[in-house]
Amino acid sequence: MKRTVALVTGAAGGIGEAVVRLLAEREVAVAAVDLDSARLTRAVDKLVADGLPVTAYPADVTSSHEVARLVHEVESELGAIIHLVNAAGVLRMGEARTLTDEDWAATFAVNASGVFFVSRAVANRMAPRGSGAIVTVASNAAGTARTEMAAYAASKAAATAFTKCLGLELARHNIRCNVVAPGSTDTLMLHGMHSARTAVAVSVAGTPEAYRVGIPLGKVAQPEDVAQAVAFLLSEEAGHITLHSLTVDGGATLGV
Repeated sequence: MKRTVALVTGAAGGIGEAVVRLLAEREVAVAAVDLDSARLTRAVDKLVADGLPVTAYPADVTSSHEVARLVHEVESELGAIIHLVNAAGVLRMGEARTLTDEDWAATFAVNASGVFFVSRAVANRMAPRGSGAIVTVASNAAGTARTEMAAYAASKAAATAFTKCLGLELARHNIRCNVVAPGSTDTLMLHGMHSARTAVAVSVAGTPEAYRVGIPLGKVAQPEDVAQAVAFLLSEEAGHITLHSLTVDGGATLGV
């Protein structure tokens, strides 16, 4: 039986890599996409060594021309893309007044424009076929103000709004579009945010002076926790769910 095909961006590590592994373990043929070709190759080699159907596709999601080439190549080699997961993301920390033009542009290029370019290219393939599911990995920061995260939060809010608007337009084509909004997750991005104390301890305890509550469940998410939420929204079990944002943050944003 021919495998379902999924394209996952940000696949070289963290949440993206966890999504790739989980989908591949469920017999989905995964096109693993990332700009960091060396890191992507290492990640995919491990998955392939475990007997999983994963293929590496180094690509820059901030280039619409490169994305168009990527989607054509994946469909030519693996088959029609049924699932898309936008997991590529970057974080530039800094107070809003001190962010540089480059900080803002680089953040939006990946977190917002990258979601637009990849989703547009894949949706234009899905629509004539009349089926598909798209999940964008955003952030709980998209709906909750965070100090020193203005560019990141704004870009994730843009990605969230775009994904829901896309879902509204694609509903008539039987294509579902949803968002997973993680909170603090045990990834390299989280560990790059703190220096004096461990990232996990700070996240769990909260930072009152930054108006940030802790995590009620008393732990940060593992990438696999977020991957499970993504896989659910892609699955037939979520067949009547679209335009939805599923927050996976252990209660850090108090359900708001």
